[in-house]
Amino acid sequence: MTFDIFVMQAFNGLSLFTVLVLMALGLAIVFGLMGVINMAHGELMAMGAYTTYATAQLFAKFMPSFMGIYFLVGIVFAFAVTFIFGFLLERGLIRFLYQRPLDTMLATWGLSLVLQQVFRHLFGPKEVGVPTVSWLQGAWQVSGDIQLPLSRIFIVGLTLAVSVAVYLLLFKTRWGLRIRAVTQNRAMSGAAGINTERVDAMSFALGCGLAGIAGSSFTMLASTGPVTGQQYIVDTFIVVVFGGVESLLGTFASAFLIGQMQSTLEYLLSGSMAKATILLLVIVALYFRPNGLFAAKVRR
Repeated sequence: MTFDIFVMQAFNGLSLFTVLVLMALGLAIVFGLMGVINMAHGELMAMGAYTTYATAQLFAKFMPSFMGIYFLVGIVFAFAVTFIFGFLLERGLIRFLYQRPLDTMLATWGLSLVLQQVFRHLFGPKEVGVPTVSWLQGAWQVSGDIQLPLSRIFIVGLTLAVSVAVYLLLFKTRWGLRIRAVTQNRAMSGAAGINTERVDAMSFALGCGLAGIAGSSFTMLASTGPVTGQQYIVDTFIVVVFGGVESLLGTFASAFLIGQMQSTLEYLLSGSMAKATILLLVIVALYFRPNGLFAAKVRR
């Protein structure tokens, strides 16, 4: 019985890890590349979740016979909507606030409040949920007392696929080479002919799109409300800072550690005490390694 509980708690931590790593990947790209503290990143996650909900409603009303694939379409729509919104946001607001971190933080915080009210107006103040597609219903019976929900297994697989795609984009393509060059030395990248403004816009949009995928995945774990994003934004920033800004390896390791610790501590303690304990441990770790556990060595 003790082993079964351990496995279930580990899997719950893995489920939390999937949302955190998808959120943190986007934030690490934005924060690490441009130094932008995007306080509206949580609302972009909620935007992706609401887009998936709207897709479910659209399929249920006009294409009920295709409800089995609505979630896959919803993931694509969630990425597209948040990607376009992020691109327009960077071109219309963020690019005027570079090198002004406090102004950027206040502006995006104000945007998060606006988006919350937009969500309330469009979808109502109550939380909404999406139906689970038939092929993700049920659970995988590992043993007599261990059952792993198929929906959560799918989300873990989706997270791995997205992570591999981001890795290939950043390290195996010319566009990824430009992103890494701008991250390491913006002035020299511009002198070498790289359009740094375009790199900023597309990278910010990519980070927002990843938050949209995180929101789409979140609909399989819980219902979505106007303030859903605020419940994860602090944890996401902790993941990025704890792992090391500009370090994708650190983002993965940090998200995994925090997800597992939170799941275990919530089982042993209350939810608030679990968060307080994790925050204390992160503070102690950052005292000895202020740049994060896996801080990238870059030339400034």
